[in-house]
Order: sequence, then C-alpha cells, then structure tokens
Amino acid sequence: MAHPNEELTRRAYDAFSRGDADTLRQLFADDAVFHEPGRNPVSGDHQGIDQILAFFGLLAQRSGGTFRVPLHDVVANDEHAVGLHVAEGEREGRRLHSLQTVVLHVRDGRITEAWAHHYDQHATDEFWA
Repeated sequence: MAHPNEELTRRAYDAFSRGDADTLRQLFADDAVFHEPGRNPVSGDHQGIDQILAFFGLLAQRSGGTFRVPLHDVVANDEHAVGLHVAEGEREGRRLHSLQTVVLHVRDGRITEAWAHHYDQHATDEFWA
C-alpha cells in the first residue's frame, strides 16, 4: 500500500497533466508556496494557490501547451514527498528535456510548499527565456 503523501503527489501530477485546476486547488493549501528556481520569466516564489495556478498556466501558455512532466517515481514520508520527473516541452524552435525533482512539504493532507530542482538549470532558463 502506498504512503498517503505518495498518493497525494501522484494525484497532483495527474491533475497538472490534465490541467485540472479544481483538483489542484483541493491538493494545495490556500497559502502554499511554489519555489521555481532560475533566472527566467517563470522563476520565483509563487505564493498562494491562485499564483501557483497562474504559474502553471504560464508554463502552458509559454510552451504552446506542449509542457509535460511525465512522472518517473515518488518517494514519500509523513512530512514530505519527492516527485521525480522529466520536464518536456517545445518553445520557439527550442526543446526542453530535463530531469527534475519537486520536493513537497505536506501538512494535514495538503501540499504547503514545493521546491523545484532542475538537473540543468541553465538549459531550463534558456528554454523559458
């Protein structure tokens, strides 16, 4: 049987992949923060569920709807979960294929904070620039 935070993380990835904002709104705490590293137009600290959903929408818009995060695996315990995925997309003749992780802090069954980590931050910055 999977840990509840693993199941939460898999549901969040699935909802993101389907563009299901209603489910994401249920899975993230209202005051959650998503930390996106880098020096590009999508990086920064996205505070609150509305800003997080706007950030996710920006990823779709800037990639012409091609941005995907196929999930490889999830590791979870009582306070955290780590999603291992490949970020893929196309934008203005550029392609992104980057190994990434998202570390999630979970409290009371909801994601309260997320930190994205990119294997090649430079390539990620160039893609979103």
